[in-house]
Amino acid sequence: MKKQHIIDLEFPIRELNKKEFPSQLMEIPQPPEKLFIRGNLPKPNTKLLCVVGSRKYTPYGKEICERLIAGLRGYDVAIVSGLAIGIDGIAHRSALDNGLQTITIPGSGLNWDALHPIVHAGLAERILNCGGAMLSEFEPSFKATRYSFPQRNRIMSALSCAVLVIEAEIKSGTLITSRLATDYNKDVLTVPGSVFSKTSEGPHMLIRLGATPITKPEELIQALGFKPKDSAPRNLELEYSECSPEEKEVIKILETARLKDELFGLLNMPISKANAVLSVMELKGLIQETLGEIHLI
Repeated sequence: MKKQHIIDLEFPIRELNKKEFPSQLMEIPQPPEKLFIRGNLPKPNTKLLCVVGSRKYTPYGKEICERLIAGLRGYDVAIVSGLAIGIDGIAHRSALDNGLQTITIPGSGLNWDALHPIVHAGLAERILNCGGAMLSEFEPSFKATRYSFPQRNRIMSALSCAVLVIEAEIKSGTLITSRLATDYNKDVLTVPGSVFSKTSEGPHMLIRLGATPITKPEELIQALGFKPKDSAPRNLELEYSECSPEEKEVIKILETARLKDELFGLLNMPISKANAVLSVMELKGLIQETLGEIHLI
């Protein structure tokens, strides 16, 4: 029996019913009508990071992609990408090498004879065998077209809490994904590069438009709302001794990052006063809101 036939038996293509759709996909202007899957989606609480970039990557792009994803090892993060040759494939492999779940969203159907690019069929099999998933809104036998790639990019953006761009020329499909992320109110992160490199033009443009520059794993971890695992325990009582009683109440609750509505429910003060306290604390540099959660700095 051929290897791919065995994979078909272990991870058959299944059409999700609407109740199984990730909730993020139902919040965009054009949600998918159908979704086909092989494998398993991450747990609902897992943060999904979309990583995209140039097909014509440089050694710098490859190294920084591998280094940033390696820095996420041990965190509850899954990597989303498009299975394309270049940074997409590097992102998927780096996730697998570091024990992270990964989801691939090709611009084709999920049948092996339709999968694009076919040279990454082995990578797709590895993703499935390591507990990841393949996801597509296209019928299983659908073969990729020029329009199917930008169409699938909206799924990648919508599914993820943030999009990380690693190398992209100005006229690049990668920038479609980042634009959609902005439209969907997701964070756009990008890696600065050499001013002499064409593949740095896209990231530098994104930075001028307000994207967050990422140069090392610690910055990526913070951008995703996590704290570095090797940071020393904080003495909150000493560190915030000069804060007001209201601020100290907020600080105690924010020993764990909270959604704003959740924080309001836990505070013993009117919402109008809570908003005022949070605004002052943000101006003081005590708290920050990232990906919808408020956390201590």
